[in-house]
Amino acid sequence: MTYSMKTKKQQVLNLAGWTWSWVATLALATFGPQFIWDDHQLLTILFVGLNFANGIAMVIANRHFFNSLDELQRKIQLEALGITLGLTVIIGITYSLLDTTNLIGADAEIGFLVGIIGIVYMVSTLIIRKRYA
Repeated sequence: MTYSMKTKKQQVLNLAGWTWSWVATLALATFGPQFIWDDHQLLTILFVGLNFANGIAMVIANRHFFNSLDELQRKIQLEALGITLGLTVIIGITYSLLDTTNLIGADAEIGFLVGIIGIVYMVSTLIIRKRYA
């Protein structure tokens, strides 16, 4: 294994660790007040802050990961992120508009938009990678 591959593997593991840490603290901040600490306000504030700090660390790990990529991989990621940002804004605003004009029965939830972000990013990355393969 070359030094570059080892470094890239370390960057991926670092990003995965911070991502899972962020997801875990998000779950604790979301479900903890109801199921673990019985709406204790100080613990809730602590875990919301911890989740925010983990989110910042995840963004920094993501930046390090992108900086470890070669030029083609960066181009693929940049295109995928651009498509994801554009479609997410369009879909999110349309979804919100459908909710505020009562054209849909349910309230617009951010979880739906987060799911759309993940799906669009994954699909656009696969399509762009295939195009450059």
